[in-house]
Order: sequence, then structure tokens, then C-alpha cells
Amino acid sequence: MQQVFERGGTLEISIARNDAPTGSQGALEVAGSADLVWRLKIVSLEEESVLVETPVALGQTFHIDDGIALIGAITIGQNRWKFTSRKICDERPAGARGECMRLQLPDHVERCLRRFVRVETAQLNLSSVRMWPLLDPRTIVAAETANDAAFHAFVAADPSTSTPLATLEAPMPTVGPEFPATLMNVGGGGVGLRVEPNDSAVLGRHRIFWIEIPLGRDHPVPLVATGKVVHTHLDSSQRTYIGVSFDFTFHMSHQQVVVEQIHRAMQHAQIRKEV
Repeated sequence: MQQVFERGGTLEISIARNDAPTGSQGALEVAGSADLVWRLKIVSLEEESVLVETPVALGQTFHIDDGIALIGAITIGQNRWKFTSRKICDERPAGARGECMRLQLPDHVERCLRRFVRVETAQLNLSSVRMWPLLDPRTIVAAETANDAAFHAFVAADPSTSTPLATLEAPMPTVGPEFPATLMNVGGGGVGLRVEPNDSAVLGRHRIFWIEIPLGRDHPVPLVATGKVVHTHLDSSQRTYIGVSFDFTFHMSHQQVVVEQIHRAMQHAQIRKEV
């Protein structure tokens, strides 16, 4: 942790699940699941706690309640250590860019070779993302408009009286062949994704993609957006990690819907944890 702090590094954190299935496998990467992992800059480090930036995406801050159990990760090169933690409180230290969170330092960490492993009773379910090369960015408007309408209809529905949201074939932009990716983390303006070696060739030919991210069984309307690949790197297994920046140039109002979807997923994760 001290090495990461001295290098101006980050922690990755997610709200710990209390309803994750058990099993011998490590990270669960399941279509339809949606544990959001946030990459947060370390602001200061003390003997029993660490201060990190609050989760932010697209200019919106996402609050985590005090006392919420967390899963964290420290990354140095190809090496990763996983641990459990807990949110202590919010602070706004002098010189910080905004509100920060104080987290409990772990008693121990576990080194692992996979991106995430089981830590005590906590698991993460990483979303399986669908991606397509976007051939004509102007054609995203109809698809995003339909997504916006579906999300607003879902939020407005009374679950005690309404039927489940119908599964309709949403309009698609003009795209190339689909390929899968895994959602690794959420950042200020986009997401970090991992693409397996057999699917990564398309990244050498395209830089703009149509992305669909499921937000879990309790969030039937997926997050969709245009994404621009802004950086890539390979790991030792030849898997490609890509940083993707969301682009709302052709439909600016869709940005607010994406913010609302992330906010709802974050709130629901904390309510679920308390049940």
C-alpha cells in the first residue's frame, strides 16, 4: 500500500456482496451480473486507514454509506493483492479535488494471479459486456433514445402492480460483428475493459465501439453508450486491457441517463447489503 501511495497510485474497490453464490472458482464473470469496481486515487495513508477519492463518473459523485463492507485491490505491475475493508467516513481534506472517503486498512491481503479471487466470504461478479465496432456514430441516436425510454419506464413502474419490463429487440446502430469483453472498473469518464486474446484483433482496426453493459438482474435495462478506446495494454496472458471513454457527441441527453443508471445500481448494492 505504501508503494502504491508513493507512486501516486490507485486502489480498486467494490461493495462486497452478501448474496454471492459459493464455489471453488475465483472471480465470477457472469453475463447479467454487475458488481461495479471503482479505481480511486489514494490521497493519504495512515497507520490504520487510507483516504481515497470518492467514486466519480461523468462529473457525478456516487456516495457510499459509512460502514459498508468493501472488497479492494492493490495493483503493482502484473501483481495484485486483494483484501476486505470498510467505509469509515467522508472527509474533505485541504488541497483535495473533492470529497474523499476514509477506508479501514485491512488486517491482511491475499496475493493472486487472477484479476479477482474469492476473499473470505466475499466475491465479485464482473459484468460480461457486449461490444460492436461502431461504423456510423450518427446512427446511435435511435438506440440511445429507446434505451432512455425503457429506463424511465422501468423506474416509473410500480413493481407491485406492473408486469416485468418486456424484452424487446432494441434498435441497433450501424455496427460490425459483436465480440465480448469484461467490465473491470469504472472511472471518471468511462470504463476499463478486458478483451480475451481470441477477440482482440478488432481492436487493431477500430477505435470507436457501441457498448452494452448489463447492470444485474434487478436492473433489466442495460447501460448502452458509444465508447472511444483511449489506451490499451497487454497482460502476461496476452489479454488486452482497454480504457474506454464514453462519447455523447451525437446525443448529449443520454449522458444523464447513464449517470442515473450507475447511481441506481450503486444505491441498490448498498440496500442489498443491508438486507
